[in-house]
Amino acid sequence: MSEPFIAEIKIFAGNFAPRNFAFCNGQLLPIAQNTALFSLVGTTYGGDGRTTFGLPNLQGRAPMHAGRGPGLTTRRLGETRGNSSETLTAAQMPSHSHTMVAFESAEAANPTSTRGLGGAPIYLPGAINVAALAPGAIGNQGGSQAHTNLQPHLGMSFIIALVGVFPSRN
Repeated sequence: MSEPFIAEIKIFAGNFAPRNFAFCNGQLLPIAQNTALFSLVGTTYGGDGRTTFGLPNLQGRAPMHAGRGPGLTTRRLGETRGNSSETLTAAQMPSHSHTMVAFESAEAANPTSTRGLGGAPIYLPGAINVAALAPGAIGNQGGSQAHTNLQPHLGMSFIIALVGVFPSRN
């Protein structure tokens, strides 16, 4: 493995930070012992800038490129957005309805019927003798309770190089 750039961030699958790396957990470091790293990140992620500076905190966060993409608002370096415990309520869902109809047939009354398992479906649009079900048969569900809305994820550690090659500017 080649020597990393100072301040280079990597994903690491271990439960410890390797030598010359630290977890990206927002901790404060002394400037006097990490002058090269401080010269690159400054107080972007915290600290007082006199004796301490902060490392990025990527605990429970997804990294995002700083700048502006097509149709997006500007993201500044070190800016945090979003919420790991975001919930959706019934009021935030688009209005919609669910309707269900059924028709009379011998196959529908026979639970061993193969229709729907390889034959024609038992419930289909445009069937004859269609009757709407009772309004209470398919009512609202959920009790207007909020639910978490997290993308699928896997716990990994982000680490930052404390020492290494000082990156040169282009």
